[in-house]
Amino acid sequence: MENHEQSGRLLPAHGNYRDLKSFQKAEIVYDLTYRFCERFLSRGDRTVDQMVQAARSGKQNIIEGAKASRTSKETELKLTNVARASLEELLADYEDFLRQRCVKPWDKESAEARYVRRLGGKAGVGYAVFREFVETRPGEVVANIALCLIHQANYLLDRQIRQLEDAFLRDGGLRERMARARRGLKR
Repeated sequence: MENHEQSGRLLPAHGNYRDLKSFQKAEIVYDLTYRFCERFLSRGDRTVDQMVQAARSGKQNIIEGAKASRTSKETELKLTNVARASLEELLADYEDFLRQRCVKPWDKESAEARYVRRLGGKAGVGYAVFREFVETRPGEVVANIALCLIHQANYLLDRQIRQLEDAFLRDGGLRERMARARRGLKR
């Protein structure tokens, strides 16, 4: 990644959020959650709104953070953290679904979990890869698939947050870059 001062730009270029693996995973989680709620939860159940909104918040805050990155690394970091927190909330909802049905989540090293991780880890994977599972498997299986994908998204967001922290410490925010640029002009 190019240092902003080396590029001579006050406002750094910001990445396309669609290229972020965390966004791609969060989008799959949102689509899966929407379909899961349609299939397995009652329409009047408040959990439906909570789960769909948590999944949407995970995805949307990644978008908003990426777009805010040009002028505010602090806002980008904050919104990425909100995305992470929203997905953690959603994770708990899926765990509740399983617990209420006396079903244990898949062990991390189970054949099923490893299969979902492998499938979800491939480049360019979208919801379409999981659609058949979501539309044909029982709720307990779909909830476990969701758990695996949320864990992947959270892992990616944790890495992204660490990178954002490092970039902020290294380059500072817009005010620091502006001050350095002004000092450079006075010389």
